Amino acid sequence: MEPPVFEEIAPADDCDCAGCLQWRGAVPHPVRTRIGARHALVVAAAAGTVVGGLQLTPAVAAEHHEERPDDPGPGDGSATPAPTSTPQGGTGPLHGTPEPEPTVQQAQQSTEPAEATEATDGPEDTDAPEGAEGRTTRAAIIQRAQTWVEAKVPYAMNKYWKDGYRQDCSGYVSMAWGLPGNEWTGSLAKFATRITKAGLEPGDILLFHNPKNPEKGSHVTIFGGWTDHTRNSYFAYEQTRPGARRQSTPYAYWTNSSRYVPYRYKGVGAGGAAGAQAPGPAPATRFPGATSFGPGAENTYVTRLGELLVERGGKRFYRQGPGPRWSEADRRATAAFQRAQGWSGRDADGLPGPTTWSYLLTGEGRDIPAASAGDAPAFPGAAKFRPGAQNAAVTQLGRQLVKKGFGKHYAKGPGPRWSEADRRNVEAFQRAQGWRGRSADGYPGPETWRRLFS
Repeated sequence: MEPPVFEEIAPADDCDCAGCLQWRGAVPHPVRTRIGARHALVVAAAAGTVVGGLQLTPAVAAEHHEERPDDPGPGDGSATPAPTSTPQGGTGPLHGTPEPEPTVQQAQQSTEPAEATEATDGPEDTDAPEGAEGRTTRAAIIQRAQTWVEAKVPYAMNKYWKDGYRQDCSGYVSMAWGLPGNEWTGSLAKFATRITKAGLEPGDILLFHNPKNPEKGSHVTIFGGWTDHTRNSYFAYEQTRPGARRQSTPYAYWTNSSRYVPYRYKGVGAGGAAGAQAPGPAPATRFPGATSFGPGAENTYVTRLGELLVERGGKRFYRQGPGPRWSEADRRATAAFQRAQGWSGRDADGLPGPTTWSYLLTGEGRDIPAASAGDAPAFPGAAKFRPGAQNAAVTQLGRQLVKKGFGKHYAKGPGPRWSEADRRNVEAFQRAQGWRGRSADGYPGPETWRRLFS
């Protein structure tokens, strides 16, 4: 039997056989090499193939993935996948884009991992490759990230979506940032500036690159905004098994939290951030639409609205928060701001429109005035309104019920002693708010009290 002769070949970009996986893991850019028969055993071993046997067994390529408590493990634990040098895939052009063939020296340099990134509160600039930065906006970044979420793009370390970007975490960020090619966790920092947690804005990233073992934990997420005022969790856009998703995530991540570093793309332009402003209104000042606010809404715009209202004098309307879920506190604070501008009727209904949003963001108009003697008093506590209770708060409650048109159950009074007439009048008021069950039991709580006196 004559020894086999291997032709001049390059690993295919879209081939998932073990040999191509191994070559692409070792050399991100294809390098054409003539392999003689004396190298047949080396190639066969790299591909995990038994030459001369009856069975051909492919080697297992390790898949990058940051595990979380609710993730299934890689298997039954009986075997560990063989590592590759760049588990997210290497640096390269968009899939299907022709590129000059690199030298062996260039290919070897491209596989060298970046230096370790340590989390710090101090900003540190890194130089991006000349001409590599595009110009974009925060809104555009989030919109691009959302396209993969809506398309449910599956996670795949060695596959590419129709836009040419690799379907792993670093390919996802490359796509959202509009980079000219596919990067990996070891190279993304070259396109960005290190920032602090306090400086995070939508479109920034949280990056963890482990240069000693890139497949162990290395991951990157896109920051989509804080979930509430505590800033203990945020909306993360990420590409991970089984596919692209957006979900509330503890800061900075489920695991290896202290090793994630916030970065801002150097090409972003929004709200005074580094980079030129792209044409059109900045995402920070563009009204997100009426559907972003009102009953049932839950998003970062609601949080931002509440924060702006607090800055303009609306803090007293919030017992806690502001947060991403629309609440009556948001409506009342918005209505107070609108009334402060001299608006009334539908223009002061507590639902922000483009003008309200613009005034809040730009500092125009008048602030919400401080509470006056005629404003709602502090809720005195549930114990003041129970059978047997007798106090001034009961009288105050009854008089306000009559003033609001909910006093029909009083035969006389109202007075300081809690009565069934008080309970039935309160129940009628609660039902008028659309509440049912325990929320309309006739006993006032803080929300009933606020609405009654607003």
